[in-house]
Amino acid sequence: MDIINEFFRQYPQVHSDNTIITILCWNHYAHYHYTIRNNTLIIMTDIDGDRTFRPPIGEKNDELLADLLCLAYRDGGSTPFQMLDEDGYNWFTERYPGIPVYEDRDFADYVYLSTDLATLPGRQYLTIRGHINKFNRTTEYSVEEIGSGNIEEITEFLEKWCEWKHCDEYPILAHERDAVFFSIDHFDEIGCHGILIRTKKAIGAIAIWGNLNDETIVVHFEKALPGFEGIYKAINMQTAKAVQSRHRYINRESDMGEPGLREAKTRYHPHHMAPVWFIRRSDMEAHKEFFC
Repeated sequence: MDIINEFFRQYPQVHSDNTIITILCWNHYAHYHYTIRNNTLIIMTDIDGDRTFRPPIGEKNDELLADLLCLAYRDGGSTPFQMLDEDGYNWFTERYPGIPVYEDRDFADYVYLSTDLATLPGRQYLTIRGHINKFNRTTEYSVEEIGSGNIEEITEFLEKWCEWKHCDEYPILAHERDAVFFSIDHFDEIGCHGILIRTKKAIGAIAIWGNLNDETIVVHFEKALPGFEGIYKAINMQTAKAVQSRHRYINRESDMGEPGLREAKTRYHPHHMAPVWFIRRSDMEAHKEFFC
């Protein structure tokens, strides 16, 4: 973990998937592998036997990139190579301009100004402010930092959330359950931060985040129980208030191509997106003489 964090510190990342919290919490699903070659970090995922490689993180080495592409072509899946930042994208397209590269909109991260989410200024946030105002009028609540004193309560909260969502019936929710429980079980160890909203009844919502780079946090998990209209919007705003003095941006991850989630994330008016690009195996086949 330390060596990966050191590479991420030296070479700041912009996409939520290149964080130690994501790698550890979702390792049961994505099966992250890494190696250090020529003083660079190379990451591969293996999801249901479908392997995807990423550009080396570190000083650029064209020979190493070619070797990695050859390995991706031989051992990768349908999308053997994926780029999570413009630096990697520009490096690849400059070296191999003839190989088509495709943008994966479904996995582009939404990045917001923390001050926008904390204050919701202007008419574009009028409806959201209305929902939060209603929540404030109708719900007595407090906001607490997540720490050793309330971890056990949060575990109980997450168990209720999973019962409500029927996690065992949906594979992706089962994977998410395992990921969020890992974050709670190793909260301080992996660098998590978070807050919760406590109502008169019990914990109503939580948010868990971690650092991406000096300017940006990633909100890795945000969960709420039913029965409190506007509580998701409230925990979103409280998270932004908690971090705005130290971090300019809040990365709220991708919408995974889900229409409802895309609409909700767009409604908050992102400052910019953190794109993802990929290469298809069929295109690598047609151009393999350039790197193998």
